[in-house]
Amino acid sequence: MAELIKRAKALSVKPLKSSQTIGAALAFLGLKNAIPMLHGSQGCTAFGKVFFVRHFREPIPLQTTAMDQVSTVMGSQDNVIDGLAAICKKSKPAVIGLPSTGLSETQGADVRLAIREFRTQHPEFADTEIVPVDTPDFTGCLETGYAKAVDELILALAVHMDDKDESRVNILAGAHLTPGDIEAVKDMVELFGLTPVVIPDISGSLDGHLGDKDFAPLTTGGATVDVIRTLGGAKATIVIGAALSPAADRLGQITGVPDYRFDHLLGLKAVDAFVLVLSQISGQAVPAKLERQRTQVQDAMLDAHFMIGQARVAIAADPDLLKTMIDFVQGMGAEVVVAVSPAGAKSLKDLPVQNVKIGDLEDLEKMAFDGGAELVIGNSHCVQSAEALGVPVLRAGFPQFDIVGGFRKTWMGYAGTRDALFDVANLMLSTHKGEVEPYASIYANRPAEKGPADKGPGEKGEGNHVHRATSSGSGLRH
Repeated sequence: MAELIKRAKALSVKPLKSSQTIGAALAFLGLKNAIPMLHGSQGCTAFGKVFFVRHFREPIPLQTTAMDQVSTVMGSQDNVIDGLAAICKKSKPAVIGLPSTGLSETQGADVRLAIREFRTQHPEFADTEIVPVDTPDFTGCLETGYAKAVDELILALAVHMDDKDESRVNILAGAHLTPGDIEAVKDMVELFGLTPVVIPDISGSLDGHLGDKDFAPLTTGGATVDVIRTLGGAKATIVIGAALSPAADRLGQITGVPDYRFDHLLGLKAVDAFVLVLSQISGQAVPAKLERQRTQVQDAMLDAHFMIGQARVAIAADPDLLKTMIDFVQGMGAEVVVAVSPAGAKSLKDLPVQNVKIGDLEDLEKMAFDGGAELVIGNSHCVQSAEALGVPVLRAGFPQFDIVGGFRKTWMGYAGTRDALFDVANLMLSTHKGEVEPYASIYANRPAEKGPADKGPGEKGEGNHVHRATSSGSGLRH
């Protein structure tokens, strides 16, 4: 059991975390014809939008209630009502997510009261679902805000259903899954003849695709409101991420659908467990394609273990992603010398490390230097920390703004595990770890001995034989 080392500083230096508000907005962006409206100042929303645009490199539908100094003091209920009316009239969304911010939470705004007043004043917009979520950005992190939004979506829309579709499987996808990860998970489920329904589904809305229109004020893909209303008709629910446990509990209470829970799907052990569950749910044998991919992972583990084994790794991430990366590198024999999370969580105590620091990137740098870290794993904010330490960085998590395509990298599943192994191994090779050094024979620089032609009568010459090491010989240095 890991010991949690809490903050001792009065401020955050080189911040690591992204706010709860951003996490809730990300969850709503995984719904079709949706738009999040952040209840706060224009700056709160603008800052979050910059993060999203730089990470996904896509236009992001995001709105604000635009609280100013007057509404902050006198009350912001009218801002919420007017904002909802303007969005409904102009864009006609299927759902509006309404996360709070630190400003509105400090003010003590009653968002649910404002929504009830909006319903009274504007009955013509009754078809638009409005889902409020309390996400003050002075606590928690992206992961906790995302999980709260999923919980509120289930509370608002899910219902019990007596009729079950034996081929349908609900998937609650955690904040640490990329659009590529969700696509990979859906592909694996479909190989067993099952129909996956993912909540939220950013693989449909934030996967990087060109739409039919030049501009869309709402999300153009993702899970529909109607689909969420029918979650109770599934045969089973698969939950990926410990942060979604409260949402999974609520879905089970409302619908009665049994669930299977996984922390992640990275690494041979984790994916094997997932595939076994899919086989049990479907009653089908494991497809040959997955069997083949599993052998590829095994081969990649053999290829990469010289580089990754005994490597000293520093990881900074939200709790679910932190758990994912720790399990992954430790499964290959690496040692996690530093684990930093921007916020606390119950799941952190179960991590297989000595301690977890609740802190920032300054903490990461100091502890990684003291621990002799050889590799840093974290988002793009960790790049400068890795440069200061003189070690390579594996980018993972949100945001990734200094590379193209990082937002949809596939980590989960057999194929994702295989590629992640190669990525880590190649980074370690850049530090010359795991390389086989050239072998120089002890005879290479000796003067040539006389051959038979140079020997006198009766002398026995053995010739000039040079011993060369081969890949199967004992001359390899590991």
